[in-house]
Amino acid sequence: MVWRFDYRVFCLAAIILLSGLLVQGVEVNDAAFKEENWCDLFEGSWVRDYSYPLYNASSCPFIGFNCINNGRPDNDYLSYRWQPNQCRLPRFNGRDFLERNRGKKIMLVGDSLSNNMWQSLTCLLYTAVPNSNYKLSQKGSLFTFYILEYELSIMFLKNGFLVDLVYEKIGKVLKLDTISTGEQWKGVDTLIFNTYHWWTHTGKSRTWDYFQVGNKLVKEMDRMVAFKIALTTWAKWVDSNIDASKTKVFFQGVSAVHVDGKEWNQPNRTCKGQTQPIKGSKYPGPINPGEIIVKGVISSMKKEVYLLDITLLTQLRKDGHPSIYAGGGSALNDCSHWCLPGVPDTWNEILYAVLIQN
Repeated sequence: MVWRFDYRVFCLAAIILLSGLLVQGVEVNDAAFKEENWCDLFEGSWVRDYSYPLYNASSCPFIGFNCINNGRPDNDYLSYRWQPNQCRLPRFNGRDFLERNRGKKIMLVGDSLSNNMWQSLTCLLYTAVPNSNYKLSQKGSLFTFYILEYELSIMFLKNGFLVDLVYEKIGKVLKLDTISTGEQWKGVDTLIFNTYHWWTHTGKSRTWDYFQVGNKLVKEMDRMVAFKIALTTWAKWVDSNIDASKTKVFFQGVSAVHVDGKEWNQPNRTCKGQTQPIKGSKYPGPINPGEIIVKGVISSMKKEVYLLDITLLTQLRKDGHPSIYAGGGSALNDCSHWCLPGVPDTWNEILYAVLIQN
């Protein structure tokens, strides 16, 4: 079952006023979400807004993906706001987010795109209460940001496939139909899952040797078939193990990469040197096959899962990647991850809007 967001539109005058005055620490009026109109938060376009970014990179001491610090010379990419076609996305209010989640645990489970979102969220919260005591810790693949004043834990658990990757004598086996690490996901108030990018890796980037389904072991198979089997395994785990009255479940949708300029009518180009988003609310390139699979699997689930359908809004941001400013030198052209501040802050604004309404 897809948990869709029944967004309630602000009165136009209030939108105009709040867009200019709303800052960290100002409370959000819940009545703004009680109007009758429904809005799809994921259909829209990027508009220029000089009240962005939501924080300065220099004000977050533990920020990663810091493109400015890594030498990126332009900064126009910082001042864009996601504008849904039919409503106004509420500006992220860190203090309000902290109050609403006091004493809770939020866990992001997935690959480095989950890490991208986690680092964005931790910076958004830290800069809202910079004088509050916090702890950053790591235990194995689990990273935790804990704000003592609010007794709130924001966790990132690195798990690029969600299903089991097992080291055996023959090599690393990706078992598409088993999950043995799910106990780590229990006892959390909000879960945000993500997997996709690792499934497309080839060559040295490939982190497994064999696929396995049941007793059948193969060296290679159609990646999207493998992805669908694995995601279905995850969906069954959620349906069987999550109490929806205690835990909200999100799925962080497929984030776009920009490695083929033909998709946006710039042949032989990548994200390198891009300084502006694609205009409008339509991406000229092909539909992402992972997006189709994600929507299909989630729509068949019994438990409510909210899809953070970020594919379009990331497809339009060819300018938002680190490119050669990822920190690995000019030989690395990173067109998968996102600069911070930047696009993942919008993912967290949408997360915030959904948590407010629900």
